[in-house]
Amino acid sequence: MAFNILYNVPSLAAQNQMNMTSASLQQTLYRLSSGSRINSGADDAAGLAIADGLQANVTALTQSARNASDGLGALQVADGSLAQVTTLLNRAVTLATEAATGTVSDTQRTALDAEFTAIKAEIDRIGANTTYNSAQVFSGTVSSVYLTDATAAGSNSIDITVGKLASNSIGFSTGVTAVDLSKNDLTTAANAQTALTNIDTAIANVAADRGSLGAVMNRLQSAGNVISNQVQNLTQAESSIRSADIAQEVANMSKYSILQQTGVAALQQSNQMQQAVLQLLR
Repeated sequence: MAFNILYNVPSLAAQNQMNMTSASLQQTLYRLSSGSRINSGADDAAGLAIADGLQANVTALTQSARNASDGLGALQVADGSLAQVTTLLNRAVTLATEAATGTVSDTQRTALDAEFTAIKAEIDRIGANTTYNSAQVFSGTVSSVYLTDATAAGSNSIDITVGKLASNSIGFSTGVTAVDLSKNDLTTAANAQTALTNIDTAIANVAADRGSLGAVMNRLQSAGNVISNQVQNLTQAESSIRSADIAQEVANMSKYSILQQTGVAALQQSNQMQQAVLQLLR
């Protein structure tokens, strides 16, 4: 047996193996503590790029769902306001019908017309003062709800148009001719009958407007449901790439802990082998 004290090769081999074991154990501990399989680009460069891309998709889609919800909220405000307008117009029908009969005096018609005037004023107020997020709802302008998954191919907009509402222009949906109630009055039976015809048309127009808004509301609701499904699936895909397999990492920790202990023992043994040279000097 040849003894060599210049180089302790077994010790170097044991040290090298211990370094690799320590690195693997450290990586396993990182994964267990973070819950993530990828803690740096060195762990899985391709997986990191894919996971970050999916995370960007999820972030954009989550905000898009909020955008759709905001658009839906604005339309719900408009629909609720139009429902109140219908209630007012139904009261106007009662007033006009009463004023149109010959058993009502002119004085009584004046009182009925005063309430009818108040109804028209309230319709004007609703049209001018109904707001959502500090913006006028019945503005007649196009508002776009932007939906995206952070890619050019996955970006689109849903246009929302809520027309203007006033007593001189009731009805803004496509195919509807707006009716003007501002010039109607109930001061005579003939005028009341004319007003009644216009009020009936106004009620039909408001119903058409609500139906038009309802179609867009359903579309936004559907878009929100699709986006929620995308978020779920993309989150699951990202998790499968990024998340650590806890059961596997626990097993690895046990393995590397044992190897570390045996490595220390092997290093001690390799260093003790050099002490045998001293026996030749005795």
